[in-house]
Amino acid sequence: MYRSAAFALLMLVLAMQNACAAGGKAMTLVLPHPLQAGESAFLEVRVGPIRRGEEIKLTTPGGERLGVIAPYGLRAGAEAGTFTVPLPPAAVRGDRVTVTLTFVPVDGPPRAPTAQEVRDVKLVVTGKGR
Repeated sequence: MYRSAAFALLMLVLAMQNACAAGGKAMTLVLPHPLQAGESAFLEVRVGPIRRGEEIKLTTPGGERLGVIAPYGLRAGAEAGTFTVPLPPAAVRGDRVTVTLTFVPVDGPPRAPTAQEVRDVKLVVTGKGR
């Protein structure tokens, strides 16, 4: 009985992970070195043209929200710009950061962003290490 319950729980967890992955794009970025004392990590997300009311959500694999990019006041067709998202220390695993980007359009379900919507994602380290 316990094996079947454990198996059912495992299948539920895997199904939930697949459902979350289907709505966004997971990416792993590598730091030049593990963070040292006094250093912080940030994501720089370059966003292309998106419509008013559309958002890009950033989360960790565990579902922790890192931030939401929701530009307003853009001219139609204009680049949204580059947005800086600070990363909590817990989001950094050694020299890697995994983040999921989910595009939330005004007229459809959440999905992975296209290359035109998210042009580039960079991982930046600032501060003075020891």
